[in-house]
Amino acid sequence: MTQQREEMPLDVLFVGGGPASLAGAIRLMQLAGEKGIELEVGIIEKADSLGSHSLSGAILDPVALKELIPDYRDRGCPVEEYTCRDVFYFLTESRRFPVSITPAYLHNQGCHIISLSRFVRWLGEIAEEMGVMIFPGFAGTEVLYDDAGQRVTGIRTGDKGVDRNGALKGNFEPGVDVTASVTVFGEGPRGSLIREVGKTLGIFSGKMPQTYETAIKEVIELPGDSPFAAGDTTVVHTFGYPLGLDTKGGGFLYRMAENRVAIGLVVGLDYADPMFEPYEAFLRFKKHPAIAEMIRNGKVLQQGAKTLCAGGYYSMPKLAVDGALFVGDSASMLNAQRLKGIHTAMKSGMLAAEAIIEAVEKEDFTEKGLASYPEAVEQSWIHKELRCARNFSQAMGKRFPANFLHIGLQYITDGKGLIDPLHTRPDSVTLEKVKPGRPAVEKVKDLDGTLFVDKLTGVYLSGTQHEEDQPCHLVVHDTHLCVTRCHETFRMPCTRFCPGAVYEMDEDEKGRRRLKLNPSNCLHCKTCEIKDPFGNITWVCPEGGGGPKWSIL
Repeated sequence: MTQQREEMPLDVLFVGGGPASLAGAIRLMQLAGEKGIELEVGIIEKADSLGSHSLSGAILDPVALKELIPDYRDRGCPVEEYTCRDVFYFLTESRRFPVSITPAYLHNQGCHIISLSRFVRWLGEIAEEMGVMIFPGFAGTEVLYDDAGQRVTGIRTGDKGVDRNGALKGNFEPGVDVTASVTVFGEGPRGSLIREVGKTLGIFSGKMPQTYETAIKEVIELPGDSPFAAGDTTVVHTFGYPLGLDTKGGGFLYRMAENRVAIGLVVGLDYADPMFEPYEAFLRFKKHPAIAEMIRNGKVLQQGAKTLCAGGYYSMPKLAVDGALFVGDSASMLNAQRLKGIHTAMKSGMLAAEAIIEAVEKEDFTEKGLASYPEAVEQSWIHKELRCARNFSQAMGKRFPANFLHIGLQYITDGKGLIDPLHTRPDSVTLEKVKPGRPAVEKVKDLDGTLFVDKLTGVYLSGTQHEEDQPCHLVVHDTHLCVTRCHETFRMPCTRFCPGAVYEMDEDEKGRRRLKLNPSNCLHCKTCEIKDPFGNITWVCPEGGGGPKWSIL
């Protein structure tokens, strides 16, 4: 039966309530006010509240914030630390060695430490004060096109009140068609809607494969006498242990207010070892003597995980099509070299807003009418930053010592390096086969449930909740493949690379294997869709409002 759907017409729709969309909406309302233009501007966000799905390190370069809201300090911007004082360590299994010459791109003078979830809520309050309509709890599940299928006309939100078998429940509500002259996609990494736009309109055609990193992060409350909470250092970055020199990534500690510290480990998803488990590596990082001393006697308050788009300049999609623009992490704006993307995301949203105002004045919302956005990006400091880092993530993905050779050459050639562009492969094809007889990797022991917690406790501390009786949002296309070819070749790596214990392998007394899914544990990081070596998993939006409930990450 065809469902009758309500249509909500807007002038401009932002998809995703992150920094790119919020900065874009605020800038759009600023410009509309200056020009006396009335606009209906809306933001849809799949989380039940702004900030609940926002996670980052997070060190904020305030360059875009100062442009957008010059008096942000007076307006109560929730900054944890205004000053960044850095140290950079190389870790062996038991020791740390300060790196005396830190690359310029890792210097954080003038930057702030923030909680991204709190920062996003603050931006949302400002946007609403300016008249932006924000709709939390609405997941975009389908892109709408014109009759020719070439122009984006909006998005459809997901139905609510559907049971796990697809039957309509008593509280069923059909999704809404939110239409707009311009739709701005700011879904973040691996957005399910921009993935479909890519298939339909070819916006990734001819681009380098996107590569990703998975970050696992906690906020830990430290005792009042903690030397790190009271010390001079506010930012710690590490490389080496527990990843070694062949696996891309590293660790961080950022001091926050109220005797808290943000701690995390970032792991490149181009790793080769199918038995590797990012969450276990995170625990090993925390137990390193140097790190354990900094967080001694602490208590984990909140935990989360997220993927990061690390492909950079050469993996950026086409930024404008008829009726749509692409901003932030959706458009691969993160600067992996600087370990920052909030400022570039915000600036991209602001430049998109300026192009939209021009299109409104010309009444031309075609790709040509929106062309000033990609042109502005090309002329902005976003382009300068990302071009200087254009081969960095690809170089980091090489094995030692080639990775350090490429990085060193890029440093002295303004990002060019030995090969430009430096090619890479999709993360899904980098796993090596498990060697016969290889034993399972030993798990980290002595988890006290307070400072060192297991995956399920981490899920609990993320506040993750989903309506249990709904269609599974993790589509495994062939479960037989999982327990046969995937198990034989890679020993079912989904049971290890997922940071939320969503995937389990059950084996009965006769040795018959079965894949067991726990979708209610899903942290929405999408590592599974990215790293699955058979392309057998597709992440789709669950019912709106489900997922993590981060408040201080």
